[in-house]
Amino acid sequence: MRPAIALLGVACLSGCMAPPTPLPSSATVTPPAGWQNAVVGDGEVDAGWWRAFNDPALTQLVETAIANNVDIAIAAARVREARAQERLARAQLFPTLDATAAGSHGRSLNPFGQATEGTSAQPALQVAYEIDLFGRIDDQTSAARSAWLASQAARDATALSVSAATASGYITLLALDARRDVVRRTITARAESLRIARSRAEAGYTSQLELRQAEAEYQAAAIILPQVDLAILRQENALRLLTGDGPGVIQRGGSLDALVAPPVPDQGLPSELLRRRPDIAQAEFALAASDSTLSAARKQFLPSLRLSAAAGAVFSSALANPVTIWSVGGSVLAPLFEGGRLRAGVETAAARRDQAAFAYRKTALTAFGEVENALGNVSSLRQQRASAEAQRAAIADALRHATNRYRAGYSSYLEELDAQRALLSADLALVQLRADQLNALVTLYQVLGGGWESDGR
Repeated sequence: MRPAIALLGVACLSGCMAPPTPLPSSATVTPPAGWQNAVVGDGEVDAGWWRAFNDPALTQLVETAIANNVDIAIAAARVREARAQERLARAQLFPTLDATAAGSHGRSLNPFGQATEGTSAQPALQVAYEIDLFGRIDDQTSAARSAWLASQAARDATALSVSAATASGYITLLALDARRDVVRRTITARAESLRIARSRAEAGYTSQLELRQAEAEYQAAAIILPQVDLAILRQENALRLLTGDGPGVIQRGGSLDALVAPPVPDQGLPSELLRRRPDIAQAEFALAASDSTLSAARKQFLPSLRLSAAAGAVFSSALANPVTIWSVGGSVLAPLFEGGRLRAGVETAAARRDQAAFAYRKTALTAFGEVENALGNVSSLRQQRASAEAQRAAIADALRHATNRYRAGYSSYLEELDAQRALLSADLALVQLRADQLNALVTLYQVLGGGWESDGR
């Protein structure tokens, strides 16, 4: 009869549990059927994608950044912390064993008014174990494990971001080197134009106006050089910071033109992206952890059963022989009235689970948008560069004609001046477009997951 009453009590308490809270329907993610800006590609996105640029210095720089970057080190420390928390939660599934020992030496009066002096000691072992009747501890362990896996994915997302930033920063550095070469060539050309203008002015063939225009254009090009040098210095220091080092020089493996553009990777289906990006995995694991935490919070309404046992001995100078002692017991804790604390805990856990669900949706939608933007950028830059190269060829030919006409006395220096300005702008634009194309491929490899794979899902 008594077991039946106990089961009835458990059933009544379980009926007081907070009802299950389903995920909001608006938090679901439906991947698109395909990419709107799909680009034909046959390359693979592997974990060492930066090696495809065929630059040893770039490869060394990225690998150094992955090994020494401070942000990655912080993320790795968080993984160790989450792993320890997972072991801490799992430890609740096992019994605890404690040893105690008490001793005393004192003097007292007995009932006959005589002083007595004695020594006593009481060592004991205590064992306690909570039976996970309804899986609450298992839910807490599952939540801790999901949080650990989320921290691993966060570390991998940080490493992917650092590797992409390092590769992009190195490409930008080479672009600044190329920009400096263009400026130096322009300064040399304008110095020659200034020399000719000065000699023509001294001979009386041209006016002082043309001479001053030539001087102004020479100085306009000269002022760009220290600006580029400063940009190179800052870029080198930024790359050194990514590698976990102080300011200094960055070793180059070659020029910007020497970099090999890696093949455009195969994008796959949008649904596959959900399994290829570490930031999406992090959001998914965070959602799983919050769901397990919600389940554990709901089970706080249910009784908990705890068993305990103790065994020891009493040693006393008043006893001829030690006396063994022991005890075995159990306790049931059933919440009856908590002032709304348990229900508020469930509502808090449910709200956090919903936040994690919407965060997962946002991360996934952001990922789809990033891939679409990266694919569109690759296509657009390809067209822009083709037009820029044709424009540069036309401007260079125009400058040649303008120079010949000016030196033959058929036109003013203004025509040559305009062509020189246009050629400098075209050369700088081509350098920037070349760097933008390479950086667009870096971004595409990054948003496609960078060859990331998870062993935890």
